[in-house]
Amino acid sequence: MSDKLTEIMAWKRSEIAPLVRAVPESELAHLDASWPRPPSFLSALRRPDRKLAVISEIKRRSPSAGDIKASASSIDQAMRYQAAGADALSVLTDEKFFGGTLDDLRGVTAYFAGTPPARPCIRKDFFVHPIQVLQAREAGASAILIIVRALTDEEIKTLAAAATAAGLDALFEIHTEPEIDRAVRHGAKIIGVNNRDLAIFKTDLGLSERLIPKFPRDVVAVSESGILTGADAARVRAAGAQALLVGEALMKAADPAALVAEFRRE
Repeated sequence: MSDKLTEIMAWKRSEIAPLVRAVPESELAHLDASWPRPPSFLSALRRPDRKLAVISEIKRRSPSAGDIKASASSIDQAMRYQAAGADALSVLTDEKFFGGTLDDLRGVTAYFAGTPPARPCIRKDFFVHPIQVLQAREAGASAILIIVRALTDEEIKTLAAAATAAGLDALFEIHTEPEIDRAVRHGAKIIGVNNRDLAIFKTDLGLSERLIPKFPRDVVAVSESGILTGADAARVRAAGAQALLVGEALMKAADPAALVAEFRRE
């Protein structure tokens, strides 16, 4: 089976190639100082009641699931997640493989700006260059995604520094034990285990159970993908997860609030 992640990353590099230019950290810092500060993604994941934080994802389709909710309005979905008590949102902005756009992110963050309480949003995309970090900050994101296995150490260093300069948090996504060490070396404060192997799109919650106990204690641990029920949430919480990132189950849920409550049930 072909490596889907390699295909996606190759497409992403070609897609953004016309936009690529030098983006100095000073430009990102000026942007951060000039634009309204988004709510903290990191703080949202550290719930004072120690219940699982829920990052609810807006995802219309995926290579593994096909169409999930192809015609979904990002604003309507954000409203549902806000009402459901989600701690943060993940907004897919990749169009070719996931059916999202930067306009989805812009619309959702603008909605939250006018309708408190705001929820921090992570721009969920395949980051390869600081120009995407600049786009994320301009669109109102609170965080970016860094997929460790898809990037060189130099690329990770550059993206992490760009995020810091722009006032954004970074979710470092890992899938193997050596990738934990790489994320930590680059200053990761939030590390997510993707239970879905992006090379072959096989999902295994046991991955969170094996890897999260190996995280440094001061890192916020997130379990991503394959979490469908309260029992799934309980498994990864027992392994040390402090937050969940859930897309497909919440997109399909008739009652997102009930599912969020089920995830948090002790």
